[in-house]
Amino acid sequence: MLSPIEILQYQSDGYVTPDFRLPDSILSDIRTSHDRLIDQHPEFADYCPALLAYDTSFLDVARNPDILSMVSQLIGGDIALWNSSFFAKPARVGSKTPWHQDGEYWPIKPLATCTVWIAIDPSTQANGCLRVIPGSHRHQQLAQHNRNQADGLALPLELDPATFDESDAVDITLEPGQISLHDVYLFHGSEPNRSEYSRRGLTLRYMPTTSVYQHDQSKNSLGPGRLDLSQRTLYLMRGSDRTGRNDFSKKH
Repeated sequence: MLSPIEILQYQSDGYVTPDFRLPDSILSDIRTSHDRLIDQHPEFADYCPALLAYDTSFLDVARNPDILSMVSQLIGGDIALWNSSFFAKPARVGSKTPWHQDGEYWPIKPLATCTVWIAIDPSTQANGCLRVIPGSHRHQQLAQHNRNQADGLALPLELDPATFDESDAVDITLEPGQISLHDVYLFHGSEPNRSEYSRRGLTLRYMPTTSVYQHDQSKNSLGPGRLDLSQRTLYLMRGSDRTGRNDFSKKH
């Protein structure tokens, strides 16, 4: 469970790195599953945006009761998992993730998601750890994003530089098994991996079921060959669908 101080940090800063670590046995299973994914789909060697469409074994991680308890403390006890991604960043070739807000991409209304970011390898400044702007979530609004189709970017939209000061950025460095949790409105990004070591990270996206995932209103495609946001499967993790309007029958 998150401590009261950790909950306050999440509310104030938009993210928290709790005093928690997944056991080595779970990390080993994740690495094995990821290796199998890359063997079957080498196009995802750097980034797989829709992990569960290709391997539902990652649901075992998403159902971890400790993770679900922490997420419940932040967004309530009725929770749906709507996506999981793998940001692999292989040694020397890992892509840059431009500064962005996750919610700029997502067809959720009201917009709400807690992302759990799990370090599979050490995540350091040298290999492109997650960077955040503390407190940038507080207005609970989406800032101006511009489309950037440059090579070497994991995502096509980036925050307008005029909307934030990059000197305020904080690096989230993690050891394998450690996690961070962040709010849907938080400004964040990461640098490319120029080191000799991979920086694999697994993300789990949980929304409160007081929100609706609108499959028919996907705003942005993630690019050719990537499963469209309108095709994501929802999984009820805890509680019930408070709205009664989320579609859990779509299977991809």
